[in-house]
Amino acid sequence: MSKVAKKSATQKPTEDGLDTSSKVFLGRLSERLSALIEAQTLAVFKHMGIIIPARSCSLMVTLSKLELAAAADLARELGQAHQLVLQKLPKLVRLGLVTHYEDEHDARRRLFQVTRKGRDQLEKFARCSDLIARAYEGLFAEVGNAHEVIVRAIDALEKKPLADRIPG
Repeated sequence: MSKVAKKSATQKPTEDGLDTSSKVFLGRLSERLSALIEAQTLAVFKHMGIIIPARSCSLMVTLSKLELAAAADLARELGQAHQLVLQKLPKLVRLGLVTHYEDEHDARRRLFQVTRKGRDQLEKFARCSDLIARAYEGLFAEVGNAHEVIVRAIDALEKKPLADRIPG
């Protein structure tokens, strides 16, 4: 009787048919992991009553620390593109987590601040973060410390870009 090997996540084609078993598609595989983590985090957030969008948590934490900040300040602190921060802020405002004011010194700038509701949500997020960190520890015991590998890979590529790693 022949055994049929179970395909791992890295052997499954993506929705668009790409074979992610090739190292050439590391970026695509990373996106897939990110999407999986986001979806599963949202399920945890829903259970815990957290309405902060998963991809906006670091923005909320940073704004809370800065207390009052323009989008450019947030982008600089987060190391993200200004435009990306500007895309996330309107939803946070609609959810009542963030409010904004016109900068009295520069009419072109808006200053953002976490609301009371936003601070309540950040308290829930802090409690949830501890639980998620423990869940990751369990995952890392299974598969190795993915966080460390990702951080090292980013550092290495920032020091020596992919193009510089190709011979000839």
